[in-house]
This record gives sequence, C-alpha cells and structure tokens, in this order.
Amino acid sequence: MSTQAMRTLDPIPSTRSSATVDVLTQLPGADEVGAVAVPVAEGAEPPSELGQDAAALAAAGFTGKRGQTIVLPGGGRALVAVGIGRVDDVDEAAVRDLAATFARAVPQHTRLAVELPDREIGLSPGDFARAVTEGVLLARWRFRISESDDDPVLERLVIVTPADHSEAVVEGVRRGEVRARAAALGRDLANCPAAALTATRIGEVAQELGPDAGLEVDVVGLDELIEMGCGGLLGVNLGSVEEPRMVRLHYAPEGESRGHLAFVGKGIMYDSGGISLKPSDESHAQMKNDMTGAATVLAAMTALRDVGCRTEVTGYLMCTDNMPSGSALKLGDVLRMRNGKTVEVLNTDAEGRLVMADALALAVELDVDAIVDIATLTGACLRALGVDIAGVMGNSDALVEQVRAAGDAVDEPVWPMPLHRRYRSQLDSPIADMTNMGGPNAGQITAALFLEEFVGGKPWAHIDIAGTAQLPEARGWRNKGATGFGSRLLVELACAFERPAEVDA
Repeated sequence: MSTQAMRTLDPIPSTRSSATVDVLTQLPGADEVGAVAVPVAEGAEPPSELGQDAAALAAAGFTGKRGQTIVLPGGGRALVAVGIGRVDDVDEAAVRDLAATFARAVPQHTRLAVELPDREIGLSPGDFARAVTEGVLLARWRFRISESDDDPVLERLVIVTPADHSEAVVEGVRRGEVRARAAALGRDLANCPAAALTATRIGEVAQELGPDAGLEVDVVGLDELIEMGCGGLLGVNLGSVEEPRMVRLHYAPEGESRGHLAFVGKGIMYDSGGISLKPSDESHAQMKNDMTGAATVLAAMTALRDVGCRTEVTGYLMCTDNMPSGSALKLGDVLRMRNGKTVEVLNTDAEGRLVMADALALAVELDVDAIVDIATLTGACLRALGVDIAGVMGNSDALVEQVRAAGDAVDEPVWPMPLHRRYRSQLDSPIADMTNMGGPNAGQITAALFLEEFVGGKPWAHIDIAGTAQLPEARGWRNKGATGFGSRLLVELACAFERPAEVDA
C-alpha cells in the first residue's frame, strides 16, 4: 500500500460502529444469542444447564481454575464454562478478565450473553455489569487493515439480571460502554500506522470528535508555535517533512467544578530516534505508538462529559515525528523552551521530554490546580516494571496517590518511583540551563527530573507508560500490540480528582 493510500485510512474505526449492549431480565432464545457464559467455581459442581458434572468436565481437563474455558453445545447455542477459581477471590478486575476470556473463547460468535450471579460475591450488580461490559467489548476490539478481513465482529452483548437490579445494571453498563469506547479510541490511534496518522491528522481527529464530546478544540500550527516560543516541539520537528501540531482540548463541567486539572500527552507520531537513530529491530517498528500518551489524553477527554466528570480539564497533545534528515536536530544543539529555559541536546532520542516541556510550561501559565503528564518515555521504566505496571513520579505525594488509586480502580496499575533530586546534577550543562539526558542509570528518574523543571512548583505527576503501551500477546481484556493503557485511568482520575496542596517551588 502506497504512502498516499495509507493517508486515506480511517485512524479511528472503532468510533464508526459498536456493539449493542442490552440489559434484559431473562435470557433470549438461541436465535438471538449464540453463546452464553456459565461461570464455574473451582472445586464446585457446575450449574445444571451445562449438562455435565464436575467429574465429566475434569476428564476433559476443566476444573474451574480461574481463566479456564470449555465450550459445550446447549440448546442450539454454545455454552461456555468459564473457570472463576475461588468465589471469594472474585473482584471487579477478575470479572473484567473473565468476561474477556469468555469473549475470546467464542471468536466466531457475534451475539453473546452473560447472566449476573444469583449469589452475593462482594461486588454490586452495577459494578459487575460495568466490568463485564468493559471486558467483553475490549476483548473483541480489533484494528486491522486487510482487503480479506472477514473475521466476525461483535454485534450484541446481553446482560441478564433480576428485575430488582435492572436500574443499577443499566447504569453500570452505560459507564462501562463509555470507558470501553475511550480505551478503544486510544487503541485505534496508537495502533494506526504513522503514515496514516500524522500530527496534522490527529488534530483533525480531535476536531471531529471534540464537539460531540463537549470539548473545545484548538489546533495550533507551525507559525503560531514559533510565535509562542515552543522550542522543544519545534526542535524535535526539524527533521520531519510533516509539520508539528499542538492540540489543546478543554472540558468544562456544568455547575461548580472540583478543580482544574491539566493533562499533557507525548505525541511523537513516529520516533526514529532522529540523528540518534534507533536500531533496526522490532522495537523500532513499534515506534508508531510513541504517541500513546497523546492518544490516551484525547481518548480520556472524549469520555468526561458522558461519565459526569465534575473536574475542569485542559489537555495538551504535543505532536510531531522525530526523524533524521539534513535539517534534523543535531547533538550539541541548544533549544530555548516556552518558559525560557535553554536545553543542550545530547541525545535526539530523548525527545519526548522536549515536546512535553513546552506544554507543562503552558499549563503553569494557565494556573491549573495540578498537572499530570503521560508518555512512553523511557526504556528504563520498561526494564524496571515490565509490561503490566506503569511508573509514576511527582512532586506531590497526594497527587501521586490519586494516580495510583485511579490505576487500581480500573486495573491499570502504576507504581510510585522516587524522584531522587540528588540525580538532578546529571542534567547540568556547561553552556545551557540543562541537558536533555542524565547518566547511564536511573533513566526514568532523570527524565522525570527534567520534566519537573517546567512545572513551576505546581502539583504534578508523571506517568511513564513505556512498558504498558505495548503487549506481545493478548492477556485478559488487554489486546496484543498497542494497548491504549491509561485512557480509563485518566477518566477515573479526573472524576475523583481532589485539589492537592500547593508544592514549594
């Protein structure tokens, strides 16, 4: 496919069609639903509708261990026994994963059903329904470019509940759909080929989606960025034939606000490393997802109105390619950032912090109550925490704790790392205010210390998603490839946000 043809691809296909989620009080017939989940606890007799006892299932290798599945025929449709392990260990995260396991077990079926349990499991009907909705919809999300694409697409999910729980379940489903849509949008953008999703194009996507989500959208182009003195974004863009864009998003809730929160997302649409060229390996091929931070901010903000968020939020997407060419940023060059600080560039592959620095300074000028940035920033964080856990650092323990709690609530975990300020000297430059690289060790900490120079003492937290942005294989509701990690976390954070105390500059 030519580059020109790539540019015609739709970068956000999940927004064009979605499965219907219905709440009913009884299970529809086999002509309406083709596969039904049947939970089976470990060591317990299975429900009678399976038509098999525990011994028969065990002979087939199914014992009810969490995550096990076996598909059986039943009344003209598939009955999917889903092992839930010990009932006492089932929480919201487990329900989400188990719902995804069910959805993946019957990929050929387009209409699925899940019945609420008839016993108390320590989870409200609304929360159970929300987790099921997220798990099924995200497990069956897909982004594929193929002329022979004939894989079945999920059409309908039915959640069956007793009538006295219907109202709570309907609300749980609604919230689950909103969060799943946000995560799906983040995945779409992060998985889209870089030739199809340029900095200009992501600005157009924001302008398309923003009004319907109650967002004000301002796309800032090259000339205005020059006037604004956004030297970090402009410097990284020097080697690209594609112009940079800064996309500003603003959400204002109706009524009194809980506070004003800024989100900053790294939007390196493709990261070659610039003059500090990356090796030609699999990790290089994945660098279309180096804009996951920006995708996450945009996706999360499209959900805020629909979840009734009471916090005012301003988002900044800092978007450009990082490419090598005759005009590219060179080692030893000095950039002047939006807040006036000068930065000596020692490595052009440490570019994410440069583009985000300008946005952090702009958020300070806006006088927000707190700033949270999110970025695929350092390989050091990937090596420290792997692909399941993101790192978080900041100058406000209260804000870092809010980020951690939000991650726990949606099963997008983050782990606090120390902002060890003795390492700040590693960023000293003999000719500028600072360099963009620290020493060979503790790279995630020195990167955060660089960013802290631009927050002006505002409460701030930095989320490093270099590890969690990509998975080598599907796991639970998480997909293979670019995961869109962080969209649901930011939604939760904004909804639960509380103004942290001011920080000493």
